[in-house]
Amino acid sequence: MRCSYHLVGLCQNESPKGHDRPKSNCLAVHPVKTQVISSAIIWGVGDIAAQTITYSTAKTKHQIQDKDKELKINWKRVATTSLFGFGFVGPVGHFWYEGLDRFIKLRLLMQPNSFRFVATKVALDGIIFGPLDLLVFFTYMGFSNGKSVPQVKEDVKRDFLPALILEGGIWPILQVANFRYIPVRNQLLYVNFFCLVDSCFLSWIEQQQDAPWKQWLKSLLPLKDQKGQGG
Repeated sequence: MRCSYHLVGLCQNESPKGHDRPKSNCLAVHPVKTQVISSAIIWGVGDIAAQTITYSTAKTKHQIQDKDKELKINWKRVATTSLFGFGFVGPVGHFWYEGLDRFIKLRLLMQPNSFRFVATKVALDGIIFGPLDLLVFFTYMGFSNGKSVPQVKEDVKRDFLPALILEGGIWPILQVANFRYIPVRNQLLYVNFFCLVDSCFLSWIEQQQDAPWKQWLKSLLPLKDQKGQGG
Protein backbone atom coordinates (compact mmCIF):
# COMPACT_ATOMS: atom_id res chain seq x y z
CA MET A 1 0.00 0.00 0.00
CA ARG A 2 1.20 3.70 -0.60
CA CYS A 3 4.18 2.34 -2.48
CA SER A 4 6.38 3.26 -5.36
CA TYR A 5 10.02 2.38 -5.83
CA HIS A 6 12.91 4.65 -6.82
CA LEU A 7 15.16 3.07 -9.43
CA VAL A 8 18.67 4.38 -9.13
CA GLY A 9 20.16 4.87 -12.54
CA LEU A 10 16.87 4.43 -14.41
CA CYS A 11 17.46 7.65 -16.28
CA GLN A 12 20.65 9.23 -17.45
CA ASN A 13 21.24 12.36 -15.44
CA GLU A 14 21.77 15.60 -17.23
CA SER A 15 23.41 18.84 -16.24
CA PRO A 16 23.40 22.20 -18.02
CA LYS A 17 26.00 22.51 -20.76
CA GLY A 18 29.24 24.04 -19.69
CA HIS A 19 28.63 23.36 -16.01
CA ASP A 20 30.15 20.76 -13.74
CA ARG A 21 27.39 20.81 -11.18
CA PRO A 22 26.11 17.45 -9.86
CA LYS A 23 23.63 15.87 -12.22
CA SER A 24 19.96 15.59 -11.35
CA ASN A 25 18.60 12.17 -10.49
CA CYS A 26 15.81 10.43 -12.30
CA LEU A 27 13.22 11.11 -9.62
CA ALA A 28 13.79 14.84 -9.94
CA VAL A 29 13.77 14.85 -13.76
CA HIS A 30 10.89 12.43 -14.37
CA PRO A 31 9.12 11.91 -11.02
CA VAL A 32 5.85 10.42 -12.26
CA LYS A 33 7.44 8.23 -14.91
CA THR A 34 10.01 6.92 -12.44
CA GLN A 35 7.42 6.08 -9.81
CA VAL A 36 5.03 4.47 -12.30
CA ILE A 37 7.67 2.15 -13.77
CA SER A 38 9.27 1.31 -10.46
CA SER A 39 5.89 0.66 -8.81
CA ALA A 40 5.12 -1.90 -11.50
CA ILE A 41 8.41 -3.67 -10.74
CA ILE A 42 8.06 -3.66 -6.96
CA TRP A 43 4.47 -4.94 -6.96
CA GLY A 44 5.39 -7.69 -9.39
CA VAL A 45 8.28 -8.77 -7.18
CA GLY A 46 6.00 -8.62 -4.16
CA ASP A 47 3.51 -10.98 -5.79
CA ILE A 48 6.27 -13.47 -6.64
CA ALA A 49 7.30 -13.40 -2.99
CA ALA A 50 3.68 -13.90 -1.92
CA GLN A 51 3.29 -16.92 -4.18
CA THR A 52 6.52 -18.36 -2.81
CA ILE A 53 5.36 -17.90 0.79
CA THR A 54 1.96 -19.42 0.04
CA TYR A 55 3.60 -22.43 -1.61
CA SER A 56 6.07 -22.95 1.22
CA THR A 57 3.33 -22.69 3.84
CA ALA A 58 1.12 -25.19 2.03
CA LYS A 59 4.03 -27.58 1.62
CA THR A 60 4.94 -27.33 5.30
CA LYS A 61 1.36 -28.10 6.30
CA HIS A 62 1.34 -31.04 3.85
CA GLN A 63 -1.42 -29.44 1.79
CA ILE A 64 0.63 -30.27 -1.30
CA GLN A 65 0.51 -34.03 -1.83
CA ASP A 66 3.52 -34.25 -4.11
CA LYS A 67 6.44 -33.15 -1.94
CA ASP A 68 8.73 -33.06 -4.96
CA LYS A 69 6.44 -30.71 -6.85
CA GLU A 70 8.30 -27.52 -7.65
CA LEU A 71 6.90 -24.04 -7.31
CA LYS A 72 5.46 -22.72 -10.56
CA ILE A 73 5.05 -18.98 -10.59
CA ASN A 74 1.74 -17.74 -11.97
CA TRP A 75 3.15 -15.12 -14.31
CA LYS A 76 -0.30 -13.93 -15.35
CA ARG A 77 -0.99 -13.04 -11.74
CA VAL A 78 2.40 -11.34 -11.46
CA ALA A 79 1.60 -9.24 -14.53
CA THR A 80 -1.83 -8.37 -13.13
CA THR A 81 -0.38 -7.26 -9.80
CA SER A 82 2.40 -5.37 -11.55
CA LEU A 83 -0.19 -3.49 -13.59
CA PHE A 84 -1.82 -2.35 -10.36
CA GLY A 85 1.46 -0.77 -9.30
CA PHE A 86 1.84 0.79 -12.74
CA GLY A 87 -1.67 2.16 -13.12
CA PHE A 88 -2.62 3.10 -9.57
CA VAL A 89 0.12 3.06 -6.94
CA GLY A 90 2.75 4.95 -8.94
CA PRO A 91 0.77 7.92 -10.26
CA VAL A 92 -1.74 8.20 -7.42
CA GLY A 93 0.94 7.80 -4.75
CA HIS A 94 3.04 10.54 -6.30
CA PHE A 95 0.26 13.13 -6.36
CA TRP A 96 -1.05 12.05 -2.95
CA TYR A 97 2.12 12.87 -1.04
CA GLU A 98 2.67 16.13 -2.89
CA GLY A 99 -0.95 17.21 -2.56
CA LEU A 100 -1.24 16.20 1.09
CA ASP A 101 1.72 18.37 2.04
CA ARG A 102 0.43 21.40 0.13
CA PHE A 103 -3.08 21.01 1.55
CA ILE A 104 -1.95 20.96 5.17
CA LYS A 105 0.49 23.83 4.69
CA LEU A 106 -1.60 26.16 2.54
CA ARG A 107 -5.18 25.31 3.49
CA LEU A 108 -4.89 24.26 7.12
CA LEU A 109 -1.97 26.65 7.69
CA MET A 110 -0.11 24.31 10.01
CA GLN A 111 3.54 24.71 10.92
CA PRO A 112 5.65 22.07 9.10
CA ASN A 113 7.04 19.33 11.36
CA SER A 114 4.91 20.43 14.30
CA PHE A 115 2.98 17.82 16.27
CA ARG A 116 -0.35 18.85 14.72
CA PHE A 117 1.18 18.88 11.24
CA VAL A 118 2.53 15.33 11.51
CA ALA A 119 -0.52 13.98 13.33
CA THR A 120 -2.86 15.42 10.69
CA LYS A 121 -0.82 13.92 7.88
CA VAL A 122 -0.79 10.50 9.52
CA ALA A 123 -4.53 10.67 10.20
CA LEU A 124 -5.47 11.71 6.66
CA ASP A 125 -3.14 9.13 5.16
CA GLY A 126 -4.68 6.38 7.27
CA ILE A 127 -8.29 7.49 6.87
CA ILE A 128 -8.27 8.33 3.16
CA PHE A 129 -5.43 6.78 1.21
CA GLY A 130 -4.99 3.56 3.17
CA PRO A 131 -8.58 2.28 2.80
CA LEU A 132 -8.78 3.56 -0.79
CA ASP A 133 -5.63 1.67 -1.74
CA LEU A 134 -6.96 -1.57 -0.24
CA LEU A 135 -10.39 -1.18 -1.82
CA VAL A 136 -8.96 -0.54 -5.29
CA PHE A 137 -6.48 -3.42 -4.96
CA PHE A 138 -8.99 -6.12 -3.99
CA THR A 139 -11.59 -4.86 -6.49
CA TYR A 140 -9.06 -4.74 -9.31
CA MET A 141 -7.67 -8.20 -8.52
CA GLY A 142 -11.17 -9.66 -8.50
CA PHE A 143 -12.18 -8.27 -11.88
CA SER A 144 -8.77 -9.13 -13.34
CA ASN A 145 -9.41 -12.76 -12.44
CA GLY A 146 -12.66 -12.72 -14.38
CA LYS A 147 -14.97 -12.65 -11.37
CA SER A 148 -18.48 -11.23 -11.45
CA VAL A 149 -19.60 -8.18 -9.50
CA PRO A 150 -21.21 -10.27 -6.71
CA GLN A 151 -18.04 -12.37 -6.42
CA VAL A 152 -15.86 -9.28 -6.22
CA LYS A 153 -18.08 -7.85 -3.49
CA GLU A 154 -17.67 -11.06 -1.49
CA ASP A 155 -13.90 -10.92 -1.94
CA VAL A 156 -13.79 -7.34 -0.71
CA LYS A 157 -15.93 -8.23 2.33
CA ARG A 158 -13.64 -11.15 3.06
CA ASP A 159 -10.26 -9.43 2.59
CA PHE A 160 -10.71 -5.71 3.19
CA LEU A 161 -11.28 -5.65 6.94
CA PRO A 162 -8.48 -8.09 7.93
CA ALA A 163 -6.00 -6.20 5.76
CA LEU A 164 -7.13 -2.84 7.12
CA ILE A 165 -6.76 -4.01 10.72
CA LEU A 166 -3.28 -5.46 10.22
CA GLU A 167 -1.94 -2.59 8.14
CA GLY A 168 -3.61 -0.03 10.37
CA GLY A 169 -1.42 -1.14 13.23
CA ILE A 170 1.82 -0.73 11.30
CA TRP A 171 1.66 2.07 8.75
CA PRO A 172 0.75 4.93 11.13
CA ILE A 173 3.89 4.23 13.16
CA LEU A 174 6.05 4.22 10.03
CA GLN A 175 4.42 7.36 8.70
CA VAL A 176 5.06 9.34 11.89
CA ALA A 177 8.79 9.07 11.25
CA ASN A 178 8.27 9.69 7.54
CA PHE A 179 6.25 12.88 7.88
CA ARG A 180 8.35 14.21 10.75
CA TYR A 181 11.90 13.70 9.52
CA ILE A 182 11.85 13.05 5.76
CA PRO A 183 11.57 15.92 3.21
CA VAL A 184 8.45 15.73 1.03
CA ARG A 185 10.48 15.06 -2.08
CA ASN A 186 12.00 11.96 -0.48
CA GLN A 187 9.02 10.64 1.47
CA LEU A 188 8.22 8.08 -1.19
CA LEU A 189 11.79 6.82 -0.95
CA TYR A 190 11.23 6.16 2.75
CA VAL A 191 7.96 4.38 2.03
CA ASN A 192 9.66 2.36 -0.70
CA PHE A 193 11.74 0.55 1.89
CA PHE A 194 8.58 -1.08 3.19
CA CYS A 195 6.83 -1.51 -0.14
CA LEU A 196 8.14 -4.95 -1.00
CA VAL A 197 6.78 -6.33 2.26
CA ASP A 198 3.49 -4.48 1.81
CA SER A 199 2.90 -5.60 -1.77
CA CYS A 200 3.82 -9.14 -0.77
CA PHE A 201 1.41 -8.93 2.17
CA LEU A 202 -1.55 -7.74 0.08
CA SER A 203 -0.96 -10.41 -2.55
CA TRP A 204 -0.72 -13.03 0.19
CA ILE A 205 -3.95 -11.75 1.81
CA GLU A 206 -5.74 -12.04 -1.53
CA GLN A 207 -4.50 -15.61 -2.01
CA GLN A 208 -5.59 -16.75 1.48
CA GLN A 209 -9.25 -16.93 0.46
CA ASP A 210 -11.52 -17.47 3.51
CA ALA A 211 -8.75 -18.44 5.94
CA PRO A 212 -9.65 -19.12 9.62
CA TRP A 213 -7.57 -16.20 10.87
CA LYS A 214 -9.67 -13.81 8.78
CA GLN A 215 -12.79 -15.16 10.43
CA TRP A 216 -11.16 -14.65 13.82
CA LEU A 217 -10.39 -11.01 13.06
CA LYS A 218 -13.96 -10.42 11.93
CA SER A 219 -15.25 -12.04 15.12
CA LEU A 220 -13.61 -9.23 17.10
CA LEU A 221 -16.14 -6.79 15.66
CA PRO A 222 -19.36 -6.00 17.52
CA LEU A 223 -22.28 -8.11 16.29
CA LYS A 224 -23.91 -5.09 14.66
CA ASP A 225 -20.80 -4.37 12.61
CA GLN A 226 -20.49 -8.02 11.61
CA LYS A 227 -24.02 -7.92 10.20
CA GLY A 228 -23.10 -4.78 8.30
CA GLN A 229 -20.09 -6.51 6.78
CA GLY A 230 -22.16 -9.50 5.83
CA GLY A 231 -24.90 -7.38 4.23
